[in-house]
Amino acid sequence: MKLTQGFRMALKSVLSNKLRTALSMLGILIGVATVIALVAMGEGSSRQVEEQVATLGTNMLSVTITGRGTETTLSKEEAMEFADIPNVAGISPVVSSSSSVKYEKTSATVTVEGITPEYEAVNDFSVQSGRYIASIDERNTQKVALIGVTTANDLFGTDDPVGKIILINGLRFTVVGLLEAKGSSLTGSNDEKILIPLSTAQRIFQSVGVRQVYIQVTDMDLMDAVMALLEVRLTEKFRGDSESYRIFNQEDAMETLSSVNETMNTMLVGVAAISLVVGGIGIMNIMLVSVTERTREIGIRKSLGAKRRDILFQFLVEAVTISGFGGVLGILLGYAASIVIGRVMDTETAVSTDMVLAAFVFSAVVGVIFGIFPANKAAGLRPVEALRHD
Repeated sequence: MKLTQGFRMALKSVLSNKLRTALSMLGILIGVATVIALVAMGEGSSRQVEEQVATLGTNMLSVTITGRGTETTLSKEEAMEFADIPNVAGISPVVSSSSSVKYEKTSATVTVEGITPEYEAVNDFSVQSGRYIASIDERNTQKVALIGVTTANDLFGTDDPVGKIILINGLRFTVVGLLEAKGSSLTGSNDEKILIPLSTAQRIFQSVGVRQVYIQVTDMDLMDAVMALLEVRLTEKFRGDSESYRIFNQEDAMETLSSVNETMNTMLVGVAAISLVVGGIGIMNIMLVSVTERTREIGIRKSLGAKRRDILFQFLVEAVTISGFGGVLGILLGYAASIVIGRVMDTETAVSTDMVLAAFVFSAVVGVIFGIFPANKAAGLRPVEALRHD
């Protein structure tokens, strides 16, 4: 039997029982659609996490001081001394607190960070209008502020915030710059914040020393070396008390999160694959029914010279055709489902071409695996017994 002839006969048989074929396709269709939709969600989540970590900078180390009292904090000067460590490109000490901010009758609660001018380069966070906090602002404890775009919109609407006076914890601050839009990161929204001089923040928050230090490394390959030297400095400072500080490596965070996402995606695919197996069982059941119904047809074909492999090939092609059609429809449904899920849940989804191809191939393989037994049963029928079948 020629390949084209086999496909024509299989297609004719499939179309002759449309309802039964549609029902047998349903399991494969749902399985493939589920695989694509779930993986699209997982892939979208992975990209969001990677983008959020990337906004922090993959060549960035952050030191968080967790100790209490004057002996377990870092002064600004001690933090800036980390710049002496080889391969350190920049240092940015930070003091932060959640504060009440008010403009006229509008108020909001946002994160207020006390920073030095180095914050702009180290954290890659510039202004889109106005100016940045300068060294003279920090030295003179000036009450000036940079405002994030979301906070600016909440307080001022569409008005230009530069030059306006706001109240932070009841104290008057002049907005000197509007920060660029940065979106969200693992630490929260970068657009719902206000930046003020470090010395000013220490005074109004009554903070001794700094609790957060961002350290920019010249090369990602040198992160471990810088981290080791930083550990030595901090261990000496805090007399071996490793509980007084934490060092966070952004590169390690990205690797860990990527690993977690890959594991989750694998689990999602495994769960969805069960639907494909169930769909395959449905195809096998339908094909066994088809063999029973077409026993006389098989006997006639064998008596006219059809070989065992011809019968086997015909029924196997029918099973693959059903699963293949189901796979194609499942891909279309999966695409549609991923778009709907993304809009309804307001989250990013990403359909991988490799996953679409893998899902289709898997659906076809399911058709082959679960079509072998019915096809083999049909091919094994003896012509005389088949012709006697009523």
